[in-house]
Amino acid sequence: MFAALTQNRPLLIFLGLMAASLAALWLVPPIPQDQAYHQFADQRALFGIPNFWNVVSNLPFALIGAVGLWRFRNDPATIVFFTGVLLTAFGSAYYHWAPSDGTLFWDRLPMALAFSGVLAAAVEERIDERTGRLMLWPLIMLGVISMLVWRWTGDLRLYAWVQFFPILALPVMFLLLKPKYTGTIYWIAAAGWYVLAKIFEYTDAAIYSAGHLVSGHTLKHLAAAAATYAILRYYQTRRLIA
Repeated sequence: MFAALTQNRPLLIFLGLMAASLAALWLVPPIPQDQAYHQFADQRALFGIPNFWNVVSNLPFALIGAVGLWRFRNDPATIVFFTGVLLTAFGSAYYHWAPSDGTLFWDRLPMALAFSGVLAAAVEERIDERTGRLMLWPLIMLGVISMLVWRWTGDLRLYAWVQFFPILALPVMFLLLKPKYTGTIYWIAAAGWYVLAKIFEYTDAAIYSAGHLVSGHTLKHLAAAAATYAILRYYQTRRLIA
């Protein structure tokens, strides 16, 4: 029994952290959507498209998602992840065409799917294959519920968990746990690109004011797309470790 517990220790720790972090949300006050979020620095219209650069900078998500779906359809987690990436291109473009809480819902919903898929895939590879496969559908449901909770109550706490728990958990898992495949560097690169994307998001106006050439939010889209491309490259190049 002790040997079984030792063997399953990473899984027990992971599930315990998931449960504890979800329970901790009750200790955090409700997080409303800041309406200033919709006021992006670069609101230039080109070719009849409002907020042109924030709209068209979603194109890389469509390309990466489409390639990922075409190449890697043999695992439910990768299907969900690349579907989320592909739909993010359309959801985010729709939101940036006319920014509001209503359109932001369709921007965040496919991202919630992508976060669910990538977390399940990581658990499947680094902790326990069967658990990762079983977790995928509850994670998808949790992502969808987080969006409905925000829509019905205005509270973003659960969506914040859906977005940030994988960002925090994945680098730790891929640094500390034994790999099943080569290519761990791509996961670390993806985490780095996503952190950079969040920095660009929060420095949107400052970057745009530096020369009015490109905004932080446009760069955020490109950096986030680079993160998804790193994951695509992982699947394209990984090899089973004997």
